[in-house]
Amino acid sequence: MAVPEGRIGRLIRDIADYPEPGVVFRDITPLLGDAAAFGRAVDDLVTALDDLVVDRVVGIEARGFILAAPVAYRLRAGFVPVRKPGKLPWAVAREEYQLEYGTDRLEIHRDAVRPDERILIVDDVLATGGTAAATCSLVEELGAQVVGCAFLIGLTSLGGRDRLAGRRVECLVEY
Repeated sequence: MAVPEGRIGRLIRDIADYPEPGVVFRDITPLLGDAAAFGRAVDDLVTALDDLVVDRVVGIEARGFILAAPVAYRLRAGFVPVRKPGKLPWAVAREEYQLEYGTDRLEIHRDAVRPDERILIVDDVLATGGTAAATCSLVEELGAQVVGCAFLIGLTSLGGRDRLAGRRVECLVEY
C-alpha cells in the first residue's frame, strides 16, 4: 500500500502479520514521538470537528486514550475512557463485539455519560468498525447522543464506515 501523503502519514509504520498472520498493524508510535506531528494530528482532528458541540469525548482503550484526551481538552469537553473488561472499578455497562480477527468486550462506567449529552468517540484506527459500533451502543444505552466518531487512521477496505452508517465519521489518514 502507498504511504499517505503528509507528515502524519509518513510517520505511521506498517507491521506485517501482527497481531495475527495476514493483518497489517498501523503503528502510530513514531507519530506520537514527534511532538510537532502529534500536535498537528490533534489539531487536525479538532479542526475537522469544529462545527460540533461536544459535552464529552469518549476514548477507546488504549491508543484511543492518547488522542481523545487532548481532543477533549481542546474542545473543552470531559474525557471518558472505555476499557477492556475488569479495568474499571465501579458499576459498568458492557458490550461484546466482533474484531477483524476475533471477539472482544468493552466496558464504560454507568455514570460516565448523562442522558442527552453530546458525545464524540475517538480512537486511533477505524478498521471493521466493530469497536466503534460497540462504543456507540454503550454510549446510547446510557441515553447519550453520539454526534461523531473520529479516527487518526481509516482502513477503507475493511468497511468500518459502513458499520457506522448514518454517523459522522472523520479519519485523518486513509489507507
